[in-house]
Amino acid sequence: MPAPKTQRMQGITTGGALKGVGVRLKPDTLDEENAKFEQRSLRQALFLNSVPKCGSHLLRNIVRMFVPVEQHYTTQFVQHQILDQHLSAFSDPRNLLSWGHLMFTDRTAVAVGRTRQILLVRDPYDWVTARARFFLSDEFGGFDILKEGTLTIDSLLNMMIFGVMEKAPPLAATFVYNAVAWLGTGAYLVRYEDLVAAVKDVDSASADTFFAGLFEACGIERPDDWRDRVRIGSDRKQSGTARENLTGVSVEFPSELPDLQKKMVDMVAPGMRELLGYS
Repeated sequence: MPAPKTQRMQGITTGGALKGVGVRLKPDTLDEENAKFEQRSLRQALFLNSVPKCGSHLLRNIVRMFVPVEQHYTTQFVQHQILDQHLSAFSDPRNLLSWGHLMFTDRTAVAVGRTRQILLVRDPYDWVTARARFFLSDEFGGFDILKEGTLTIDSLLNMMIFGVMEKAPPLAATFVYNAVAWLGTGAYLVRYEDLVAAVKDVDSASADTFFAGLFEACGIERPDDWRDRVRIGSDRKQSGTARENLTGVSVEFPSELPDLQKKMVDMVAPGMRELLGYS
């Protein structure tokens, strides 16, 4: 049963300096699984770009099953603030598969200009609760100081929408620069909900159509055993950020964003859900 709105968040408070944010995830075994299949090299660099907390690891793990391990750029999860250190992810003559969260700027647009790009988004309504849950988990470092149980669930959801001063950007800015601004630039838009539906019913005609489009956008020639690879890559046990694999979250979030918070999302980002294909 969802927690009452008046429930206090165990281990959460406001205030204090951010000591640094990092993600702590257990390693997976997908490289070993990858080796069990015949792999064909990418002929063009491929970048999996996503809004944070939109299923980045699910998409990455699936695509990894179709690209030789030696073409995986594993040095870093590429982000805007460290872009200059990882330009080789897009320019290496080996045509690498890389992934990360890149905001749209003049620098990033130039960096990925000759790279195939997949853009993963999620319904902003669901994103709010997914982000809040992740911020409370042990896998997300940097907010350990928020551990005094003085915030309600609604207060935390509001912080995900409006941001945490000097600690976490607001929803509108996150989606505008990580998603909306990339539209029309050649990036192939993938909605998290469509990806999940295709994974859950991978034998269906709709999944066949979905993955045909995705693999074509990735520059991947779809092999006959593609369903087997999708099943392995989408195994939630292989994802450290899957909901059931997060640790330290001792409260239960509402199954759906409350109506008031939905109105807040619509207020701060009018028209954005429709632009991304949500109505």
